[in-house]
Amino acid sequence: MIWLIAALSVVTVALILWKLWRLAAMGAWSGRHSRRAVALWAQGEPRAAQEVLASRRSIRSRFAMEAMTARQNGELDATEQREELVRIAKELLARARSGLRPLELIATIAPLLGLLGTVLGMIAAFQALQEAGARADPSALAGGIWEALLTTAAGMAVAIPASMALSWFESVADAIQRDLEDIGTKILTRGRTPEPAPEPFREAA
Repeated sequence: MIWLIAALSVVTVALILWKLWRLAAMGAWSGRHSRRAVALWAQGEPRAAQEVLASRRSIRSRFAMEAMTARQNGELDATEQREELVRIAKELLARARSGLRPLELIATIAPLLGLLGTVLGMIAAFQALQEAGARADPSALAGGIWEALLTTAAGMAVAIPASMALSWFESVADAIQRDLEDIGTKILTRGRTPEPAPEPFREAA
């Protein structure tokens, strides 16, 4: 069990580092240019807004550009524009949330594996005690018990950082979702009475 938990710890570290790189590559913490572009769009300067986004590849900038393109597409009505943005938002959010399920699984099973190792170790210790009979050495029993408890400690040592990283990554994805909803609403409602954020956006979570 210790070796299995050690392997999970390596996988956990690899997943966390990969996810950090992935989010950084997506520009998950970059929103300055998208906010500037949306402000220009609201001021009635669509060309300037798109020029701001032209060379930007962050997730918010890409979505803002797609929203502006959909809004300017005369072949799509308001409903079709929203549906197109919902589709794009789902794709982008799926990328932002990729890799979270394995972290969630590790955070769940690592303590259980540790507990299983402890139970198996306790069974072995008490079997040895039974076989020793009256000649049983209490110190040997104590040694077997603390060795068995090591797996529980190891499992928790893996699960805690995995759970913390999972919560943080989920908060980043939630922040991205809120920003995409805000960007989509501001761009789609320019030139007409503002409406609440499109409900389908929340289906992308």
